[in-house]
Amino acid sequence: MAQLHANESERLQALRSYGILDTAVEPSFDDLTKIASYVCQTPIALISLVDEHRQWFKSALGTPLRQTPLDQSICAHALLEHSFLEVEDTTKDPRFDCNPLVTGDPHVRFYAGALLRTPDGLPLGTVCVLDDKPRVLSAEQRDVLAALARQVMSQMEFRRALLLSDRLQRNISRLMAVAGHDLKQPLQVMVMAIDRIRGKLTDAKDRERLGYAIDAGMRMAEDLDRLAETSVMEVGYGAPDLKSFAVADVFQSVLANWRLHAESKGLELVVVPSKAKVVSDPAMLRAIIGNLVGNAIKYTERGRVLVGCRRHHHAVTIEVLDSGAGIAREQQAAIFDAFHQIDPTSEGLGLGLSIVRRTAEALGHDIEVKSDLARGSHFSVRVPLAANSD
Repeated sequence: MAQLHANESERLQALRSYGILDTAVEPSFDDLTKIASYVCQTPIALISLVDEHRQWFKSALGTPLRQTPLDQSICAHALLEHSFLEVEDTTKDPRFDCNPLVTGDPHVRFYAGALLRTPDGLPLGTVCVLDDKPRVLSAEQRDVLAALARQVMSQMEFRRALLLSDRLQRNISRLMAVAGHDLKQPLQVMVMAIDRIRGKLTDAKDRERLGYAIDAGMRMAEDLDRLAETSVMEVGYGAPDLKSFAVADVFQSVLANWRLHAESKGLELVVVPSKAKVVSDPAMLRAIIGNLVGNAIKYTERGRVLVGCRRHHHAVTIEVLDSGAGIAREQQAAIFDAFHQIDPTSEGLGLGLSIVRRTAEALGHDIEVKSDLARGSHFSVRVPLAANSD
């Protein structure tokens, strides 16, 4: 059985955030396993997601199985690799020579899997191909398998973006419900006060005018009632789980998830230690910083990516700086838009920074960007400082 990932709890939390486990078969995912099987010329191709007890197949070509126990999972071993795992002959690998899938049906002899990674670097599973005879993939086949893994993650990211959008809309509905309730009370007080004044007036026209004001106030109160009722019906997801925690926890997670990726590009990932404590949703803040660091590594070809924070009175500004190509001034206003890509030829759908902005808005954290085409980019996230921070 494979060892657990270094950030296993965060990895599992990220996996569940996509809302994809145990969902129905979808042609869009089945098309990708068909391509994988055809290009790699293997009888079996899978989109495999690994949770704490099993590997579950979102798409399975060449096998009737939809899941297998974790102790039989070859993909669980792939999670410990940087990006790709290829086993030419499973019977000669001590990790797999006693695996029931090797010793019994379907007699797996060959395995190759490209990792499915979240934008903040956590591995969720693989797009993998299997054969009942030993073999070796060509460089072109490996490239295609990796490209298919990116396509799977693009679809999953799009799915999560829609879920996040729905969550934000529900949070807005909750605020509208609260506003409808809270605004109604002072409106009723105002109507009662006008009614008392009207009773003391002797001029019939003045009383008539105040009567119109009372009627308008009552109609407004009824409208606020309908607003509150409608909004309550739309509320489903809870608000962000705000708590006090050490910002070092976020930094440690980012370093663990992105260090190997930075090293593979010859970059230095520097995380400046901090003793500050902040108030935020830990998982959502990790997603924001992880996306920013992943984006910085993606667009930096040499030099380093620096992560640190500065204190400003009652807040902490978490900063991500890179020595990359930078962002042209005319693009800076649009980089947080969904599907916008700084480099149109790059991987993904351009949802990363859009998710960053939406998540930050849900948390009430301000995001800023400064960039110079000669010096790189500087992103900052302003987070409230905890009362008990050193």
